[in-house]
Amino acid sequence: MKKILASLGCAMAVTSALPAMAAPEEITYLLPAPPNTVAFAPWMIAQQKGYYAEENLKVTFVAAKGGVDVAKQIGAGNAVIGGAIGDTPIIVRANGVPVKAIAVLGAGSLTMVGVHKDEGIKDLKDLKGKTVTVMSYTDTTYYALLGNMKSIGLGKSDAAIQAAGPSGVWQIFAGGKSQALAGVPDWIVSATDAGAKVEILETNGFKSMAQAIIASDETIKTKPELLKRLVRATLRGMEDIMKDPKAATATYVAAVPAYKGKEASIEQIFNLYRKYVYANQQPVGQIDAARMENVQKFYVSEGIVSKAAAVNDLFTNQFVGTAR
Repeated sequence: MKKILASLGCAMAVTSALPAMAAPEEITYLLPAPPNTVAFAPWMIAQQKGYYAEENLKVTFVAAKGGVDVAKQIGAGNAVIGGAIGDTPIIVRANGVPVKAIAVLGAGSLTMVGVHKDEGIKDLKDLKGKTVTVMSYTDTTYYALLGNMKSIGLGKSDAAIQAAGPSGVWQIFAGGKSQALAGVPDWIVSATDAGAKVEILETNGFKSMAQAIIASDETIKTKPELLKRLVRATLRGMEDIMKDPKAATATYVAAVPAYKGKEASIEQIFNLYRKYVYANQQPVGQIDAARMENVQKFYVSEGIVSKAAAVNDLFTNQFVGTAR
């Protein structure tokens, strides 16, 4: 008995000498649309696989009213981090909102242009005189379409561009009432599932950006280690999709059970992101200064924003390329 008590006493002494594990830091992460939107799969996969937990973070995702609203909330100090598009700081900086992009999810553009295979549309020039659906006239996918049209000499009046909302953008196209759509990969697959035979046009003339992680100037200055951990965990979710879309689909459906039975469509979406959005970025998450500057020039030239900001005020790469 004395030996048992002595052993217990030693164990208790060792345990008490170990440092206490700090409680996870609770973070509200703003997203521009409901978290169960497939575009936010990297975030949901990171949550499901415990990547945030490994960084000692307890993350709660909250939907805002679009990327500009996310930026305004972050700029006002209502959240430390959020999701938007790489272009978003260009828009809000012009209105005095002090936020930067701190990572982008891929070297491609989030905006794709899909056309019907049997319409004879082979490149962007063939959009002249055609009906093109977009989500809205204030969405970055619309601006990206205008930028791509301008790069080959077409203005916005050269096509009938129709704002149709997040469902109508692909439903009208799938129903044959428009010849093209400009939007995210999710909508391309939705149109395909609805029976449309879709071909994707090359859009290399205007380099709009992918989804971004954004934070305020104040948080970048005062909480750099926190942002590093959040960026690192999120990018791991994207890398899972890049490495194995099928396995990532299973993880995602476990995280968002509403998609159970729709695995084939989810995997198609992931493959589009992998090929057109996430690919060819080194290191993962890095923001291209020249690209940011060119996008801003277009926004100013089109009157989308009133004035240009210093490019270094729009982004920082200090949080990417920081493996654990």
